[in-house]
Amino acid sequence: MDDELLGLLGLCKKAGKLLLGEDEAASAALDHKVRLILMAADAAGNTVSKTRRAAGEGNAPCFQVELTKAQLGAAVGRAQCAVMALTDVGFAAAAMKKLSAADPQRYGEISEKLEHKAAKTVRRRREKQRRLKAEKAGKPWAAPPKEQQE
Repeated sequence: MDDELLGLLGLCKKAGKLLLGEDEAASAALDHKVRLILMAADAAGNTVSKTRRAAGEGNAPCFQVELTKAQLGAAVGRAQCAVMALTDVGFAAAAMKKLSAADPQRYGEISEKLEHKAAKTVRRRREKQRRLKAEKAGKPWAAPPKEQQE
């Protein structure tokens, strides 16, 4: 599980959907731009409390994972990283799915919520693409029936 999660975090970094460090994560969380915050198991107490407070105010799930600062840092090309924030709901859902596979009691509920949000986001993007395509072709566009949306 650890290798899969670390690989996903590296991919998230390359995609530009990962913020590194306590200050960046807290600032983005307060701006409601964060979908998930992960903290290293050996993060300092002050870092943990500041990050949890910002995550609470920004309604972002925040977890301390069983990985060290060195392990998290190595995944994103740094020596160490105590806090990272995922800004994309799809990456956040995938990370939580990997975490919930190892500990369903701790991560299961949040994982399900993020998967639901990710599916909703995908539906909205597809609908927007269909609408734009119809507009470009000069055709009228109508939203799909409610049964198809759920």
